[in-house]
Amino acid sequence: VVWSSGLGVEPIARTITDEFVVLYRRADGTPVALEDRCCHRNMPLSMGRLSGDNIRCIYHGLVYDAAGVCIEVPGQLDIPPGARIKSYPVVEKWSLIWIWMGDKPADPDKIPDYSCLDDRPELHVTRPGYLTVNARYELIIDNLLDLSHISYTHAGILGNADTAEAEPVVEQDGDVITVTRNSQNAETPGILQMMSPDGFERGDQWQAISWFPASNLRLEFGASKPGEPKESGTGYFALHFLTPETDRTTHYHYTAARYNVLTDDERNKEIRDLIYKMRTFAFADQDVPVIEAQQIALDQADEEPVPTLLSVDT
Repeated sequence: VVWSSGLGVEPIARTITDEFVVLYRRADGTPVALEDRCCHRNMPLSMGRLSGDNIRCIYHGLVYDAAGVCIEVPGQLDIPPGARIKSYPVVEKWSLIWIWMGDKPADPDKIPDYSCLDDRPELHVTRPGYLTVNARYELIIDNLLDLSHISYTHAGILGNADTAEAEPVVEQDGDVITVTRNSQNAETPGILQMMSPDGFERGDQWQAISWFPASNLRLEFGASKPGEPKESGTGYFALHFLTPETDRTTHYHYTAARYNVLTDDERNKEIRDLIYKMRTFAFADQDVPVIEAQQIALDQADEEPVPTLLSVDT
């Protein structure tokens, strides 16, 4: 729902699945998520102030604890019965704040493994990115799972003509869907050339995008010199976190973590910044206009269109 670095000493507001939520940290740094509404006059608590582990409404001063229970009403000793708001299970893991909006008990073990954000040098992880997309999250999942589009939407940056010719392989392991595309002796996409030493202008490439339902994805994208093993190459994990804001808008968090880095730290400082800029341009200026145009087309249709399915869709 938000990067750990984005949740500081002040409460912040988020809309998640059409519910208004306020997030803040207790005095010990533990994250808290509550309904963003005072039970008295419906004032957003995100406009209020923190008081230790609690949050005070800026309107009439009611104080709520981290469980959403009103514990103080200025000017009276008795707390009205039922003076409480909804609280949400929330955990901090892999540099992110995760919230559970469902009715069933929360299970933190279902959070996908994004340990690559925490187990390598800071220079090998790009700074976190965030976009609001005016489209439903399923359209973004479609975009990411079918990476044949990178040869056209992101030509020269993330893909090229050789990328489009790679045959997709679709696999399922439990709930996780992975689509793999490998190429041999192909032109190396621009972003991989940028983070590689000389000699990687052409090579053997791999991309495997995994979808962890409902809305998290991880792409492994890399290249080696022609005919050389994968272990001698380099690449990165592209990480995508989609949080439905409404049924027509999505919070989109993203970052990347490099592996088997073959460049020195002086160059890595530049690469870290370039990966962020190139991927942000690809998403904000190339993907998002396409996805938002899809949403408009769907909204204008008299009935839900039935798409023509390609091999990767089945």
